[in-house]
Amino acid sequence: MFSRLFFCFMFCGEVNRKIKKKSYCPPKIVEGNPCLEYVKYIILPWFNEFTVERDEKHGGNKTFDNFEDIAADYESDKLHPMDLKNALSKALNNILQPVHDHFKTNNRAKNLLKQVRNLSFQFELM
Repeated sequence: MFSRLFFCFMFCGEVNRKIKKKSYCPPKIVEGNPCLEYVKYIILPWFNEFTVERDEKHGGNKTFDNFEDIAADYESDKLHPMDLKNALSKALNNILQPVHDHFKTNNRAKNLLKQVRNLSFQFELM
């Protein structure tokens, strides 16, 4: 639980790992789907659209501008969970990029991040 509070401190690889490998995203189920909740409450309000990039053989790229269309495609299996996760990871990383840049380039921020990660690690051991 504690580590979830520090989601904004995660770097690209960590976001990708958490979303693609660890997040709960049941196929064809919209209600209570955390990945879809992120899209609905964070990604769409931030970007006013949600783009899924995929091979033509899997339906090609598609940009959504409302949650209802995303939910309909997901329920009907036109939007696969892994395609949703890939697009969600990319969108979250785009939002977090300025934070990532700050922690990479600012020495004070680097030190604070190190302290936060150590604290987070200690809480995970409990």
